[in-house]
Amino acid sequence: MDSENRYDDDDIELDDGDSRELYEHYRFVADKGQDLLRIDKFLVARTGNVSRNRIQQAAEAGCILVNGKLVKSNYRVKPLDVVSIVMDRPPYENDILPEDIPLDVVYEDADVLVVNKPAGLVVHPGHGNYTGTLLNALAFRFRDDPDFDVTDPRLGLVHRIDKDTSGLLVVAKTPTAKTSLGKQFFEKTTERKYVALVWGRMEETEGRIEGNIGRNPKDRLQMTVFTDGSQGKPAVTHYTTLERLGYVSLVECRLETGRTHQIRVHMKHIGHTLFNDARYGGDEILKGTTFAKYRQFVRNCFEICPRQALHAKTLGFTHPTTGKRLFFDSELPPDMSALIERWRTYSNNKETMDL
Repeated sequence: MDSENRYDDDDIELDDGDSRELYEHYRFVADKGQDLLRIDKFLVARTGNVSRNRIQQAAEAGCILVNGKLVKSNYRVKPLDVVSIVMDRPPYENDILPEDIPLDVVYEDADVLVVNKPAGLVVHPGHGNYTGTLLNALAFRFRDDPDFDVTDPRLGLVHRIDKDTSGLLVVAKTPTAKTSLGKQFFEKTTERKYVALVWGRMEETEGRIEGNIGRNPKDRLQMTVFTDGSQGKPAVTHYTTLERLGYVSLVECRLETGRTHQIRVHMKHIGHTLFNDARYGGDEILKGTTFAKYRQFVRNCFEICPRQALHAKTLGFTHPTTGKRLFFDSELPPDMSALIERWRTYSNNKETMDL
């Protein structure tokens, strides 16, 4: 038997057309002499530390693949089948311990929870961030709720935003809610608008950016646009210019798709890297003058907002139980508000400031 316990940062392309971004947690190849066996029993025997109930939950959540196709827990494994367990998040290397981390709860009922995530809070544990995450906070919030298990793939976060991006996220509290919300995100019927401060003067009032996004072959920590469509996943971002503030612009971005780093990558692709986005070069002075006063002004701005200037401002979706359309709006966090006000003042007075 060939088995491997790992995860892959790249998207997994499913034969049924599902384009979720998934991480592979386990992969097993059945022996040539494998007898027909229910997949839940097959996986319990091979994973060693995963219960049959949890395997069945994973199948119900669409997390078990055979030869790239989704299967249910009653599927019978055949010789040489390639069996994978995939999730929409990296594997947890440690138990998710409840931590009393304050949450800005915007809305909650029996089915969903909407939170306004601050910049700096990691969503899922992993990659050196094993505590202090949003998932640890949810484990604490629901510690006395026997129906909510943060490790249950049928529950929890439906989408993600980057550590240093602030803004709105929805959490599913029931399997029905997770299925409904997941379908809405997949079918692009949710509404998501972000506000970003970007380098450069946006000449167009409105625009549409389209280009496949995938892992940058030269830097695995970055994503990039493949203009020829040869790699990556299709991605579309719509933008509206809200203000032109000297050498930067304030824009609103509406996501039609939800790829990793999508706004950050698409804006860089059109020459307007997000302000202070260190991963994509926005923490350098990309536009402006050579005057020392101007350089100091920008350095001060970097200190005011020490992360990419991006906020998930609005979120809209259909309630999974009532069918009512819900829409939420959040205020810009203090660091971004202060940053924008600094550039607004500079833009209004740059002729007299001699920067």
